[in-house]
Amino acid sequence: MGACVAFQALTIAGSDSGGGAGIQADLKTFSALGVYGASVLTAITAQNTRAVTAVAAVAPAMIRAQMDAVFDDLVIGAIKVGMLGEPDAIDAVADGLAGYAAPVVLDPVMVAKSGDPLLSDDAVSVLRARMLPLADLLTPNLPEAARLLDTPEAVNEPSMLEQGRALLALGPRAVLMKGGHGDGAHCVDLLVTPEAVLRLSAQRHATRNTHGTGCTLSAAIAAGLARGAPLPEAVRDAHAYLQGAIAAADRLNIGGGHGPVHHFHAVWPDE
Repeated sequence: MGACVAFQALTIAGSDSGGGAGIQADLKTFSALGVYGASVLTAITAQNTRAVTAVAAVAPAMIRAQMDAVFDDLVIGAIKVGMLGEPDAIDAVADGLAGYAAPVVLDPVMVAKSGDPLLSDDAVSVLRARMLPLADLLTPNLPEAARLLDTPEAVNEPSMLEQGRALLALGPRAVLMKGGHGDGAHCVDLLVTPEAVLRLSAQRHATRNTHGTGCTLSAAIAAGLARGAPLPEAVRDAHAYLQGAIAAADRLNIGGGHGPVHHFHAVWPDE
């Protein structure tokens, strides 16, 4: 039997020592969805389900060296970018992505589920200027969208749509406004493109185990794009995958704080 060429995706993000978010969540998501995952570390965090206790940035030259090594050898079908942390890291990633022809899903990670900051204040303007124009899809939650726009958080669907369109004007080809921080029995996400708006709704699950939801969703979208799906299909499939991972999160018993979602809910046996 001849060898097949695996679908391949790259995550550029920080490491989560607790395993629920960041690089670890991205690689789990890629694997669960049948995609080979490569990685570039931008930062190392000491964290668990309760808190982030330390953050160490990876040197920009090392970030570029990792990117160059991956791009020199692997056929990357999509790129997910997560935690960047500092202006120098943003510049290194932006420079490394220039001219590389693969769709980029940008998750503008700013704060951990525990509430600890993961993006310095002086990095926000650099992220806005350097990374948003490189993104085929930007996936902010409501606080991240507000911070990128320097405006109050959206409180309903019309204001979510307004902010999504304002973010489009900053350069990304599409924006997925995530409503997980909103209120109500249902969580609504809006995929905003210059041509259309796709509304995705799901019932909220009564669980505290939602660590890594943003990482998981953006990685799942990148996995779909790496497999050749058009953006709306990749977003729909990723949304469904994340809802399954959240619904099954309480099957895991990890840590004493905000536990992870269940990335392998469709693979591991239900105990």
